[in-house]
Amino acid sequence: MTTRTLARRAVLAGVAVTTALALAACGGDDHSSPGAGHGTPGTGGPAATATGAAAFGDADAMFAQMMIPHHRQAVEMADLAPTRAADPEVKRLAAEIKAAQAPEIATMSGWLAAWGRPVPSPGGMPHMDHGMPGMMSDADMTKLAAATGREFDRQFLTMMIAHHEGAITMARDELARGVNAEAKALAQQIASTQQAEIDTMRKILGRF
Repeated sequence: MTTRTLARRAVLAGVAVTTALALAACGGDDHSSPGAGHGTPGTGGPAATATGAAAFGDADAMFAQMMIPHHRQAVEMADLAPTRAADPEVKRLAAEIKAAQAPEIATMSGWLAAWGRPVPSPGGMPHMDHGMPGMMSDADMTKLAAATGREFDRQFLTMMIAHHEGAITMARDELARGVNAEAKALAQQIASTQQAEIDTMRKILGRF
């Protein structure tokens, strides 16, 4: 009787150990699976985000790195409107542009940080600034800042139309070459929103 009891206990102990090892192996697989199948940031191919939930490519990183300073300049232009614009619609439009683009800057900065790619620093133009269509020169910005009233309205609308057209070009490039779903969704949003704003700005210019 004693021998049978000891044998039974030995079998039960063996089952418990086997079960524990199986569960540990299963848990290890779950932990590593989110990043499976993705490349490494900076290699030029698709790579996993910090959560491992989505892939990105060089086109997505470039889109964010170029659109951030592009958006920052639009916000800088919009910030001039409250104290310089004469037309209420221009002031309203400038506020809408800032309200839309400032959060997008934060979103794209977060992506780049998660992807391990450099985030453009505020106040500094990246080395690829020549590749950003629609960007205003320092002289353009100085001229806009010096204008007031109806003259400011004209300059603001004319410059912002060109600025928006450049952003749409960049967004379409991301839609064509990007692989990250969130980045492409934002690109589509930028293209749609800014085209609608261009239409509005042209109508306002038509009144002058």
